[in-house]
Amino acid sequence: MFRTLRRALCVAAALLLPLAGTQSAQADADVDAQAGAGYWHTSGRQILDAAGQPVRIAGINWFGFETDIHVVHGLWARDYKSMIDQMKSLGYNTIRMPYSDDILKPGAMPESINFDGKNTDLRGLTSLEVLDRIVAYAGQAGLKIVLDRHRPDAAGQSALWYTASVPESTWIANLKSLATRYKGNPTVVGIDLHNEPHDPACWGCGDTARDWRLAAQRAGNAVLSVNPELLIMVEGVQSHNGVNGWWGGNLMGVAQYPVQLDVPNRLVYSAHDYATSVAQQSWFSDPSFPANMPGIWDKYWGYIFKQNIAPVWLGEFGTTLQPSVDQKWLAELVKYLRSTSAYGADGFHWTFWSWNPNSGDTGGILKDDWQSVDTAKDGYLAAVKAPGFEGGGSGPGPGGPGDPGGTAACSAAYTVSSDWGGGFNAEVKVTNKGTVPLKSWKVSWTWTGSQKVTSMWNASHTQSGATVTAVNAAHNGSVPAGGSASFGLSGAPGGGGVPSVSCTAT
Repeated sequence: MFRTLRRALCVAAALLLPLAGTQSAQADADVDAQAGAGYWHTSGRQILDAAGQPVRIAGINWFGFETDIHVVHGLWARDYKSMIDQMKSLGYNTIRMPYSDDILKPGAMPESINFDGKNTDLRGLTSLEVLDRIVAYAGQAGLKIVLDRHRPDAAGQSALWYTASVPESTWIANLKSLATRYKGNPTVVGIDLHNEPHDPACWGCGDTARDWRLAAQRAGNAVLSVNPELLIMVEGVQSHNGVNGWWGGNLMGVAQYPVQLDVPNRLVYSAHDYATSVAQQSWFSDPSFPANMPGIWDKYWGYIFKQNIAPVWLGEFGTTLQPSVDQKWLAELVKYLRSTSAYGADGFHWTFWSWNPNSGDTGGILKDDWQSVDTAKDGYLAAVKAPGFEGGGSGPGPGGPGDPGGTAACSAAYTVSSDWGGGFNAEVKVTNKGTVPLKSWKVSWTWTGSQKVTSMWNASHTQSGATVTAVNAAHNGSVPAGGSASFGLSGAPGGGGVPSVSCTAT
């Protein structure tokens, strides 16, 4: 993401593209919760796992390795394992991990890590060794990782894939080094070659110094030469044939100039899209907004999916969610991405920007305490979250293969996050108190007043009188031993206090 651009970009009128290659929603309406094993490959507009089952990337960006502290942010406040556990409990199944080439310099060390009772196993490690630990734990938890070459160095982003101090040869050598480092570890399923190419980068112009499409082919083929199993993620540019868009968000050139890789079925196109909290765009002030947005997205990147050319991954999208126009934008975008309940894995892939609260233009899923969840933002994403993947595990242990006779048990904690008299918001955290992973859970409570649930996210519910029963959603029923999952709700009227809650696990 860029956090400095504030000028509006000129955009021509949107062209509605034919929705060719549309597949039956029912054909992929159910995503197997255990899908995702092994390395992944593509088939038409879908991503398939090693067994040929369709999967959906439904994840989050966790930035920091690209900054001057050379490690993911927030480790000054929390243990990295608790962060990953929380991501999983919220239903995110993939982490996009930005980095800069600085972390590949010999002896590059992380800063701002709190080792006082947390992150103790990271003490003394280099930045790359910390990344190894994060990859290992994410894989154990069942999350996948996409590495994102976000910046050539910690000083800032670059329009082109190279700079005077980081030439193309270094960029490619470092991509190959990371591909080799994680070869044989399918937790790392892909590499995003370069973040947000923008003017003067072009697509299909033929100038090898500016043509991002040609550079992506060179780098993608270099990566595949050492690790042919990886997915290659290629972002767009800013401008094509005089039509401007978001940095990295313009994939119009793919129609005439597709990326061609030496290994088939490895290419995923990636776009970025943002709201007014990042920058104004002409479409936000169109009288037909937000109904005009599907046509905009079709034009820039959606046609690639709809014409069955290749999978499309919305690698970044985010907002402070403060202006009402941003709320309308996000609601329309989530609808465009296609709900998991209706389409299964036959939809757009995505990773929200960001997990971190310290993204200046958007904020994050976490609030400034690095612990509390922005349930409003997270709630918007509920429809497009997808089942997680089977974790790699760590051998016999509590809840593992050596403990088949464990018990399933859970507890639930109910917290009122806001109450304005006429209504309220609450969050319920479900914790696995047993010795085996939960397959599903159910939480019940009875209010003492006339409260009614008006909406609920990350769970479904029934209400009979004052008694409410909430059942996990498809993406967060599986909870590891010691782990947790959360759901949120809105209700009315306010002033109801905190009821006693019970939890039933299976």
